Amino acid sequence: MGRRKKGEIVNGWVCLDKPYGMGSTDAVSKVRRLFDAQKAGHAGTLDPLASGVLPIALGEATKTVAFMMEAQKVYRFTINWGVTTDSLDREGEITARSDVRPDVEAVRAALPAFVGEIDQVPPQFSAIKVDGQRAYDLAREGAAFELASRRVTIHEAAVTGAPDADHVEITMRTGKGVYVRSLARDLAIMLGAEGHVSALRRERVGPFSTENAVTLDFLTDLVHRDAASEGLLPVATALDDIPELAVTDQDAFSLRQGRPIVLLPRQVETLKGRLRDGSRTVSAFQGQTLVALGQLRAGRLEPDRVFNLQLPSGSA
Repeated sequence: MGRRKKGEIVNGWVCLDKPYGMGSTDAVSKVRRLFDAQKAGHAGTLDPLASGVLPIALGEATKTVAFMMEAQKVYRFTINWGVTTDSLDREGEITARSDVRPDVEAVRAALPAFVGEIDQVPPQFSAIKVDGQRAYDLAREGAAFELASRRVTIHEAAVTGAPDADHVEITMRTGKGVYVRSLARDLAIMLGAEGHVSALRRERVGPFSTENAVTLDFLTDLVHRDAASEGLLPVATALDDIPELAVTDQDAFSLRQGRPIVLLPRQVETLKGRLRDGSRTVSAFQGQTLVALGQLRAGRLEPDRVFNLQLPSGSA
């Protein structure tokens, strides 16, 4: 017999409000230990110097992490004018200074140039690999290297605050792969200024937002009260953009065995009308329980991810 995995079977998402100063990997480890969960992962790394929404998947929810990597994100951040650092945030070494302080109207006028599909060069202090090494390691060693620009999408960007002449707050909604520090760098260059990100908070990742986020202290209190499950969101939370298909008990059994099921023509047409961006992915539910994710092909649903989730008590 194989060895039993260490920990408990815990399935679901934790929408963590990650505190400033903590890395994403450390945050996942703390949540995993609190729940004593067998398996954990996260959707979208958040730098230690950033706070806010970090979706953490436990158990079967880890099978849905890939869908969160494509989710839109909302960031609120502050640019501190006058100083540029090598890391483009407040922890870096100062590389340039300037007396230029762009006013709010100048920032508002410049932002539209960064909305839409744009080419963006990642920061030197980033996790991107260069010849097998992390860029931030090379940057700390003082190595000379360049990172290629990437095509990314920024859906919206707007000034949402200006506490004084030295600072401006911007909120933006983005696609995957956007670096806030790169936007701050490029905006400063466009405005003939120096600047760096002095505060950063992620407010949303897909369906996960600050509105349903919980803190580590709150989770710890739940665990001490033997109410940890109250801090969990359903596995299917990450699949809010995926069309749902209600299946029979027999079809659910087949899908769990990895076998495709044949759909009625009206089911196929309904699902096709709800699929977006060329996707064929459909989620199958037995009652309220997620059974599988599959591909809609030639009138059949072919499972490619099967979930081992318990049916509610009293269900067939």
